[in-house]
Amino acid sequence: MPSSLRLLRRSPGRLSPAQAHRHLRDEQAVLLDVREMSEWLSGHAPCALHLPLSRLRAGSPLPAAAHGKPILVICRSGHRSQQAAELLTARGVEARDITGGMIAWAREGLPVADESSGSIA
Repeated sequence: MPSSLRLLRRSPGRLSPAQAHRHLRDEQAVLLDVREMSEWLSGHAPCALHLPLSRLRAGSPLPAAAHGKPILVICRSGHRSQQAAELLTARGVEARDITGGMIAWAREGLPVADESSGSIA
């Protein structure tokens, strides 16, 4: 396949929010939110673990609950999660990122926990 066509295809390592939500329910996958703390506190998926990309780049290990499990990575819009998934894959971790990030997650009506109010929308 010509390289120009390969660039147009969506990477198999990416999932839509709905696909990711199904994987979280059906498999032993872990959702890893790589946004910074202020973003995390403004709302995140209730099942997510938190490890900012800045710390992941600095060599921080995955949270213990993520060891040995496939990782689904999410950020605000999908850019940082793609970087994190590539970084984790290079470390030998099975990782896929979520297209559109938390913006798309919330837009699709998937659950969001708000730390400031403690509510789940």
